[in-house]
Amino acid sequence: MRPAISTCVGDLVDQAALVNPTREALVFESQRLTFADFKEQVDLTARGLMGLGIAPGTHVVLFMPNSVQWLCAFYALAKLGAVVVPVNTRFRSHDLDYLLRQSDAHALIVDTEISGLDVPAMLLELLPEMATDSPHGTSSRYPNLQHLISLQPIPMAGAMDWAQMLQLASNTSQLALAQRQACVRPDDAVLILYTSGTTGSPKGAVHAHGMVRTMVDAASRLGVSQSECILLFLPLFHSMGLYLGGLMFLVAGARLVLSPRFEPALELERIERERVSFMLGFDTHYQDLLQHPDFDQRDRSSLRIGMVPAGSAASQATALQVNERLCRSFSGYGSSECGTAIALSFLDATLAQRGLGSGYPMPGYDFQVRHPETRQPLAANAVGELWIRGYGVMLRYHGKPQETRDAFDDQGWFKTGDMASMDEAGFLRYIGRYKDMLKVGGENVDPTEVEAFLSQLPGLENVKLVGVPDERLGDRPVACCTPGLNTVSLADVHAQCKGKIASFKIPRDLVWLPSYPMTSTGKLQRPELRRAVIQALEKSTRHLN
Repeated sequence: MRPAISTCVGDLVDQAALVNPTREALVFESQRLTFADFKEQVDLTARGLMGLGIAPGTHVVLFMPNSVQWLCAFYALAKLGAVVVPVNTRFRSHDLDYLLRQSDAHALIVDTEISGLDVPAMLLELLPEMATDSPHGTSSRYPNLQHLISLQPIPMAGAMDWAQMLQLASNTSQLALAQRQACVRPDDAVLILYTSGTTGSPKGAVHAHGMVRTMVDAASRLGVSQSECILLFLPLFHSMGLYLGGLMFLVAGARLVLSPRFEPALELERIERERVSFMLGFDTHYQDLLQHPDFDQRDRSSLRIGMVPAGSAASQATALQVNERLCRSFSGYGSSECGTAIALSFLDATLAQRGLGSGYPMPGYDFQVRHPETRQPLAANAVGELWIRGYGVMLRYHGKPQETRDAFDDQGWFKTGDMASMDEAGFLRYIGRYKDMLKVGGENVDPTEVEAFLSQLPGLENVKLVGVPDERLGDRPVACCTPGLNTVSLADVHAQCKGKIASFKIPRDLVWLPSYPMTSTGKLQRPELRRAVIQALEKSTRHLN
């Protein structure tokens, strides 16, 4: 039996456990939990966090890769009326410092065993007081931060490990938790998703519980039921992974096979062993799966559908390969501000529609394609800027009232900054970005944010970042400079970035140009700059050959 429709995120856990208590809900490495087991762990976590003093409206940052604890923390905080702030685990000290400040974080929950990162050292750099202060201490750098919770014990007197936090559950009854949960309202904030913007600093898109309704409608359009087995190797801190994996499995009563990270050989093994029927990925993931030596040896017959975000010309070839060699694909549209799957393919759509477009708007969402300058709606099939209005669009940018006002018109339409077209029937085709964002292996990179960081290095005061086409990554970040007093090498750039910003933001090449293309009013012409960088790289390649 499928769970009833919920209005709040935390209620999904209770409804799924009530309807299908003994069905397997979650598989993570060696752990296998039923829906009843998952509810028990979520409630224990909620009572522990409640005992710690997590109040309604509290902002709690999650700096963890995929795990059972991630999901427990997310749903526990949702039950308490708190606001979850997921953070990309590829972020480094410079990135995390900004997010802790800007999000007004009250608590930070971390996994200290993130691959390739010395988390304890980073915590000591950002929170030196926590090394000696007792738990519940404060940080001079982050005045709102009261609690540091680590999944593993760490040598910081001001930190509390996960097991210690769970012990606090004994101070809070199940009745007290139920009473707190009953006070949560559908229009309360529950999630802040950070996205890079054209202003050069990440913005936190605040979302209410309406995402539940979006996933209920998505499950209906895609035919997702309790017989489904969902493979999720995308990170839960990304909206696509959280919505179509972390929320969908409870909405549909389906089974979720959660991977700690994407590893092609292991994903193919999981598809065969767990009889996976539903999967999600970006172009790079599917390319790695299709090209893996184990691909033809693994049984993939259980696969029913897989999401391949399509629309841009670069994604068409991958979508066709997925349909030919793996399973039927579907596409969709979403963003950090609007939420994931606010447009989706129909399952009976043609291959051309599923490989070249983003489907049709979901119920409760209105889409318009407008002229990018006049903001007037355009005729069907015309290319313009996509504007969206609907119940699941963000409430606001946290702490950025002017940016929030700039993002909406007076009728509540949100300006996406994306280039798109729609036909007479409402079929959406996402084409690209009016914004200058780079898409590096599925990760959004704002060039002005990276430029601001790199400009601290002598010789890079005037640095610019562009994306050049890359078959694997989509966009390959390239730094470019004009001659100055100091000579800088690519090695210098990498040394400046290492351990400070996420690896996907780090330039892969460094190009020197005599000058930058500018408008008559002194504004940088980024499309022209990108073309100049591509030409310089091609010239360099010809010279080497």
